[in-house]
Amino acid sequence: MTGMLYQLKNFTSALVLGGVVAVGSVFAVSGALAQDATQQQAPQFDPDKVVAKVGDSAITELDLIYAIEDLGQDIAQIPPQQRRQFVIQMLVDMKVMAQVARDEGMAESEVFERRKAYLEDRALRRAYLEEVVAKSITDEEVKAEYDAIFKDFEGQEELRARHILVETEEEAQALVEEINGGADFAETAKEKSTGPSGAQGGDLGYFKQGDMVPEFYEAANALQVGDVSAPVQSQFGWHVIKLEDRKAAEPPALAQVEQQVRQRVLAKKFEKIVADNKENITVEIVE
Repeated sequence: MTGMLYQLKNFTSALVLGGVVAVGSVFAVSGALAQDATQQQAPQFDPDKVVAKVGDSAITELDLIYAIEDLGQDIAQIPPQQRRQFVIQMLVDMKVMAQVARDEGMAESEVFERRKAYLEDRALRRAYLEEVVAKSITDEEVKAEYDAIFKDFEGQEELRARHILVETEEEAQALVEEINGGADFAETAKEKSTGPSGAQGGDLGYFKQGDMVPEFYEAANALQVGDVSAPVQSQFGWHVIKLEDRKAAEPPALAQVEQQVRQRVLAKKFEKIVADNKENITVEIVE
């Protein structure tokens, strides 16, 4: 299950490059921002609520949503309780600078017009995806996509294993002998593993076929629960593996991955709209 969740997250991350994930994120951001607003200021979220004024220009809750959406990971490290005020101050500074640019005639410049055309196209695409495409997605479509993603779970097993990663076969063989002689596997992993799971006693959690490199999975799958493997080589080095458990693979509940699945449906709709309309629009890449 962990591997499939990881793949779904990777898929969602990839959508950022195509500008699709922003549609889902704006709903998540608005929900989080609304929650902040209800907890701190008002019993109900109001997108038109004015949070700051710069001259005659107002900054609203909806402006905050769009700003947080655009900033994305740039503000992820800011504590949530400080994030709202940070973004408000950023928007105030932006409006002040924009007014300076207007006063100096930048709003009539060719550079600004070109940038505005690009931003207008991006905003139109995003608005269309949010207001038309995303809202057209039905629960039935999400369920069908979920079923398609996880149909291969039936009949599969998940393994849970620990491992110790070292550089040489000699080191790995010495560890096998040490563990077979009574050394605790988890403590040995903490002391001697060079892999990132060493701090957790080598615990890799549950995984299924395809989540690990083939040679590692095959070696782990050949073990009985409680057994320790002979040294196993992979592209990462030499492993000593202990199988902790095996069980029938179970897909995550739809509610657990619904947002990622909905993004996949959205991406497919996005791709179809683009492909269908490219047939009616002349596209020429000249470089």
